Amino acid sequence: MNKHKMTSSLAVMAALASWGAAPAFAQDDKIVIGVLGDHSSAYADVSGPNLVEAVKMAVEEAGGEVAGRPVEVIWADSQLKPDVAATIARQWIERDGVDVIVDLPSTAIALAAGDVAQQHDKVALLTSPAGSNLTNQDCRSNSIHWTYDTYAIANSIGRALAESGKKNWFFISADYSFGAQLEGDATAAIEAAGGKVVGSARVPLNTVDFSSFLLQAQASGADIVALANAGNDTVNAIKQANEFGLAQTGQQVAAMVLLDNDINSVGLDLAQGTLYSTAFAWMLNDKSRAFAEAFRERTGINPNMNMAGSYSAVKHYLAAVEAVGTDEAGPVLAAMREMPVDDAFAPNGKVRADGRMVHDMYLMRVKAPGDSEGPWDIATLEETIPGDTAFRSLADSQCPLVTD
Repeated sequence: MNKHKMTSSLAVMAALASWGAAPAFAQDDKIVIGVLGDHSSAYADVSGPNLVEAVKMAVEEAGGEVAGRPVEVIWADSQLKPDVAATIARQWIERDGVDVIVDLPSTAIALAAGDVAQQHDKVALLTSPAGSNLTNQDCRSNSIHWTYDTYAIANSIGRALAESGKKNWFFISADYSFGAQLEGDATAAIEAAGGKVVGSARVPLNTVDFSSFLLQAQASGADIVALANAGNDTVNAIKQANEFGLAQTGQQVAAMVLLDNDINSVGLDLAQGTLYSTAFAWMLNDKSRAFAEAFRERTGINPNMNMAGSYSAVKHYLAAVEAVGTDEAGPVLAAMREMPVDDAFAPNGKVRADGRMVHDMYLMRVKAPGDSEGPWDIATLEETIPGDTAFRSLADSQCPLVTD
């Protein structure tokens, strides 16, 4: 049986049943990493097969084994459905011996699969979801939120633009928890910097036509039209914002979550000037450039922050397993909190008691086509926001792990 075979959207339950026939692996036999992503919906380019490759790179750099045990990577498609994700996570752990689950491309999926990991005392590395609640009121002792969250994105770009004089904002937000949290966190940052939100529109996932929402944004007279969405939704919104001439009327488009592959899909001619916040800047230093070059050679694309974050999280997890000599969740998680993070993704990261991996964030601006010197030379670094500034402080946390 090939456990690397992706579960199809039409036969996920049948595939899960077939996995059930697999023998359970004893903890001492191997370390199994399950990459639970999106291979067929709005975040397939954000997550998907290329993120799996980033995880495999981390395993290969560890020599394919740690603590004397081989490391295996398996993966599946959550279809962006929390119930499917929870079912896969449960059967992975109970029947396929999975020790750690990585990726989890939405907040709802992270909560669903994270609960399963918590119940079975396994590790969940939340490398793709965005909800800041995951290390706030909904924190879990067995989950580490690695790459970014809505608070850090909002606090980075919202604060910077409001302080620059862009006071009036209109939000086009994804109509589910991610969009609501991102808009809410950004509103708090904007108001704290003296700005205000003059209007917003909630947009269903996988929307193709943004015209009515962009017309509302134009009519609002806002300085900033903020896109609180991600993946294909962001790509479509940026393309159509250009068609509506928002930039020509003096309105600045700010993409709260914009990844390298999104910019490539839009094209510099349409995306130029767009501001965004990210957790990974591939041109930052020698380590980040070397990782990006190796990833491009392997996949043909530049690593986005979720791919780089997944690579980093798995490297840190495997280093912790090696350090403690076991894959038992308790000792591994303790080691991950003790050990500093210093790699291609984060040069000065740390894992806090609430499960938040704190690291620098970066405010970026998409380049004009004439300023680009190569296929992935697509943005300039405008500002580095220190991690302790970007992320919610422990003093403001509602996480029971901190407050109890």
